Amino acid sequence: MTEEDDQVVCDNQYVANGADDEESFFLDVDILQNHGVNVADIKKLKGAGICTVKGVQMTTRKRLSAIKGLSEAKVEKIKEIATKLVDPGFVTALEYSEKRKMVFRISTGSLELDKLLGGGVESMGITEAFGEFRTGKTQLCHTLCVTTQLPGRNGYTGGKVVFIDTENTFRPDRLREIADRFNLDQTAMLDNVLYARCYTSEHQMEMLDYVAAKFHEEPGVFKLLIVDSIMALFRVDFTGRGELADRQQKLGQMLSRLQKISEEYNVAVFVSNQMTADPGATMSFQADPKKPIGGHILAHASTTRISLRKGRAEIRIAKIYDSPDLPEDEATFAITAGGVTDAKE
Repeated sequence: MTEEDDQVVCDNQYVANGADDEESFFLDVDILQNHGVNVADIKKLKGAGICTVKGVQMTTRKRLSAIKGLSEAKVEKIKEIATKLVDPGFVTALEYSEKRKMVFRISTGSLELDKLLGGGVESMGITEAFGEFRTGKTQLCHTLCVTTQLPGRNGYTGGKVVFIDTENTFRPDRLREIADRFNLDQTAMLDNVLYARCYTSEHQMEMLDYVAAKFHEEPGVFKLLIVDSIMALFRVDFTGRGELADRQQKLGQMLSRLQKISEEYNVAVFVSNQMTADPGATMSFQADPKKPIGGHILAHASTTRISLRKGRAEIRIAKIYDSPDLPEDEATFAITAGGVTDAKE
């Protein structure tokens, strides 16, 4: 799938991605205008980050009704039209395997780590990397900002990155060093990274609406969305067991939104996560009393989970913790001035 091939066919409001022109990737929400939905209502949908017909399908009636100015009757009409435009029926596994060919993988900068991940960080899914501090989570995020812009395997031509920072750990100068390793122009590389700093969990959720609008504005241009880290603000905003249920509900909504964005616009989502010590683990004789935060909500939402731990000096060890298609295995990589790379034997 190449950026040159991305084209907008204005006649029927299709946005076609890749060489396969017969299979359009998504239908623009503007097409609803041809079916009796007024422009003002379409503008309201876009304001809520719903820019495609698939996006309408992915949104509940309850959330659509919460948009100011959309009555229940209007919501029903919009939903009805969306169902007619996008076939909601079943497809065979063979047809779905053809659709999966649009999935691309982004290199991590380390061949060993790429091999562990089946070729790199996968699009149309959430890849989560968790570990203690100094295990290389943020360094991996910084390296991905650069490697996403490089051409890769199976016709991948590179693209732009969105970086949502919740811990104030993003450093453009670090990207410059990594760009030098790959002989990239520093200014052009930095210009392709869109950065946002979030301060509350609500702000983080709102930011996803802007991200969806940006992905819609420039279809096929953005390839990666990074959230570093996913749980930091939830950990601060919700304290104690009394707020745990509320926190997990909000977290579930955010992760659902991330998954929908990744599928709707065919982008890779990479999130980092923190660890917590489990006081009850010593009672059950667990080898490692530490576990990733976010509970089962985050565990089920992530497509692939990678566990990171520290090795000797600059060496780090990555392990597949959970994946629908990758075997449980380990790989070693190193953190150098040029970012994440293969560990020297």
